[in-house]
Amino acid sequence: MKTLSIIALATAGLVAAAAANAQSRDQIQIVGSSTVFPFSTAVAERFGNVTDFQTPIVESTGSGGGIRLFCAGVGVSHPDMTNASRRMKLSELETCNENGVTEVVEVKIGFDGIVLANSNEAPVYDLTIGQIWQALAADGPLPTMWNEIDPSLPAVAIEVFGPPPSSGTRDAFEELVMEEGCETVEGANCEHSAEIRDDGVYVDAGENDNLIVSRLEANPQAVGIFGFSFLDQNTDAIHGSLIGGVEPTFDAIADGDYPVSRSLYFYIKGAHVGVVPGIQEYADLFVSDDMVGEDGSMIDLGLIPLPEDELAAVQDAVANGTVLTAGDY
Repeated sequence: MKTLSIIALATAGLVAAAAANAQSRDQIQIVGSSTVFPFSTAVAERFGNVTDFQTPIVESTGSGGGIRLFCAGVGVSHPDMTNASRRMKLSELETCNENGVTEVVEVKIGFDGIVLANSNEAPVYDLTIGQIWQALAADGPLPTMWNEIDPSLPAVAIEVFGPPPSSGTRDAFEELVMEEGCETVEGANCEHSAEIRDDGVYVDAGENDNLIVSRLEANPQAVGIFGFSFLDQNTDAIHGSLIGGVEPTFDAIADGDYPVSRSLYFYIKGAHVGVVPGIQEYADLFVSDDMVGEDGSMIDLGLIPLPEDELAAVQDAVANGTVLTAGDY
């Protein structure tokens, strides 16, 4: 028992020392999702302008990459928060906990849709999730032209620019489009339905959505995969495809009519709150009615707001530092 007590005290001391090291940093560091990046950056700029705290540093690393950085440990060398365009997986939370990141606060900020977009110079596609699966599945029919899937589709080569495996948009796309799309295709083998073909038809375009837009402008026949919020900010160059006959619009996603939508999050490292200045204040501002409420400024950037009662619950969780546990899954 004495040995166990010594080990427990030593472990607690290491965690406390790591948290104390964060005190040498007075600027919030945020990593994660490219989809949440514009929202987080806008809040960071507002925060720097209206408070005495420094403007937080926000980096776009992808949801998976951000969570790995966030969960690696506590202290000055680790980020204080991470953005995610999907929920943190239970296995990721367990990794956090194993590395001493035991006070993780989960914050849902709203909703977003995943869209297939192409140049305004090209026709608008009208696709089903089954047709998208057929176009991109590693275990699918491997067509090279859209009209090989359905004669009503354009007789153009299939070329899709999309997010990398580290992206939350990629995770959500695989779940909501690839897995569910396979189930709608008669006779399809859905054992590995989420696997995307790697023969050059799907091009991993990295985390830079602006680069995808440039490629779509240069090649009007190509299609890109984005979050709706990014499409909403680039309607001068690209338009969204209909999915199941439904156009990707703010109202269609908010009403649940658009079939491919997901929740957006950020996560707070509780051990850094009160150590790195401004974390609590930044989080409070982010979930305020002025930012993410029905008439908040984030709505103008394409965020689909939470219902009023759900937002109130999120605001309460942020104020109280409610910790995410395995029992919440």
